[in-house]
Amino acid sequence: MKHYIGETAGKIWKILHAKGELNISQLPKLLNEKSMIVYQAVGWLAREDKIAYRKEAAKTWISLSDSEKTQPTK
Repeated sequence: MKHYIGETAGKIWKILHAKGELNISQLPKLLNEKSMIVYQAVGWLAREDKIAYRKEAAKTWISLSDSEKTQPTK
C-alpha cells in the first residue's frame, strides 16, 4: 500500500508540474483514483515540503512549492 501511495504522489507531482495550481477536490477525478489514496499521497508530498496550500473560502488549492517548480519533470 505504501508503494501505491508513493506512486500516486508521483502522479500528483507531475500533474501539478504541468497544470500549476489545482483545487484539491479535483485530484481524485483527474487521477481516476479513490479519494482516500489521493489525500494520503497529498500528505506524503506535504510532509516532503513539495507542495504549497492556499485556502479560498471553503476550497483548498495546492501547487508545487517554489523549490519544486524549478525541478525537471520526473
